[in-house]
Amino acid sequence: MKTVAVVGSTGSIGTQTIDVVGQSVDQYRISALAAGSSVEALAAQAVAVQPEVVVIGDAALGPQLRTLVPSHIAVEAGSEAMAAVAAEADMTVNGVVGFAGLGVTLSCLESGKRLALANKESLIAAGPVAQKARRTPGAELIPVDSEHAAVHQCLRANDEPSRVKRLQITASGGPFRGRSRQDLADVTIDDALAHPTWSMGPKITIDSSTLMNKGLEVIEAHELFGAPAGDAGYGIGFDDIDVVVHPQSIVHSMVTFTDGSTIAQLSKPTMMLPIAYALAYPDRSVTAYGEVDWAGDLASAGTLEFSRPDVEAFPCLGLAYEAGRLGGTAPAWISAANEVAVEAFLKERIRWVDISDVISDALSVHDGDPGDTLEGVIAGDAEARAIASESVRRRGA
Repeated sequence: MKTVAVVGSTGSIGTQTIDVVGQSVDQYRISALAAGSSVEALAAQAVAVQPEVVVIGDAALGPQLRTLVPSHIAVEAGSEAMAAVAAEADMTVNGVVGFAGLGVTLSCLESGKRLALANKESLIAAGPVAQKARRTPGAELIPVDSEHAAVHQCLRANDEPSRVKRLQITASGGPFRGRSRQDLADVTIDDALAHPTWSMGPKITIDSSTLMNKGLEVIEAHELFGAPAGDAGYGIGFDDIDVVVHPQSIVHSMVTFTDGSTIAQLSKPTMMLPIAYALAYPDRSVTAYGEVDWAGDLASAGTLEFSRPDVEAFPCLGLAYEAGRLGGTAPAWISAANEVAVEAFLKERIRWVDISDVISDALSVHDGDPGDTLEGVIAGDAEARAIASESVRRRGA
């Protein structure tokens, strides 16, 4: 039986991971739960799951957590403790939101363990550093993002990396699909949080509405699959990664090969499938998640639609491609600036259309740091946040 650490356990990915493990108790045991600050929710999970240890990222909440958790369960606190549990379990699911998940990613990989990664920001922001950790003997990185899990599955049909030609990352289009930049000037927080397909946390839902989520996924795909063919990658560059708008969210991504064949992964939209895939790999879960009834579901749903994204209405996508091509800490800069801008929008300090402008302000003064050290990544993240915060101040109410 394999042990699983669930970091970010009170969020969407974390709670669904607990559900997946609960349906496979003969295969997995949750040995650790960790969350940032949701102390009561974490305590309730601990009572239900009975892990060996629970960790609260906010060290000040440690004493409160101790009073809420049974005495036989160890309680730890602080960001370092969150990272430490990722080094102890057989597998770690990193569902932490944002740059805060970096320590968990590095700890797991540097320990030579399997990382089921839902925290795209840590790989995007610290690509060169994470790639070094990924080369640790025994380390495995299995993506949990539905699009990258789909690509991972499609690539299993191919034995020759040099025969991979293009990746197609699908996007639902979010709540504003089909609207012009002018139409989007006065959208509200509730408008942006009304995702038509997926149920997610507020930050990633806003990212989906701006297509920044898809832009970050392009950079993540390049980090996961873009190394030179024969060097654990497929020789995929940014010009070989397309974003395709697919509002039904049935096709999660596709891979096109040099002979013209395209292989796609299809299922109903659910994150439980990629979570189960990451835990079971190279096997597959015996429990079905998101299975399509081809004679029923799609017959009633009608056609599957595909179109190009509108990069004028959603400039965040183009900014992500630009940052990816710049390389170094540029992806870290846009990820950090985006976190600042999204938080400001959710606090009604800036408009939705200002989010991309804040990110552009930061990227325009990127310092060219190669991002090959953790110190450089952390410094770049801090600098980008300061620049973005100043941009928010100038634009905000």
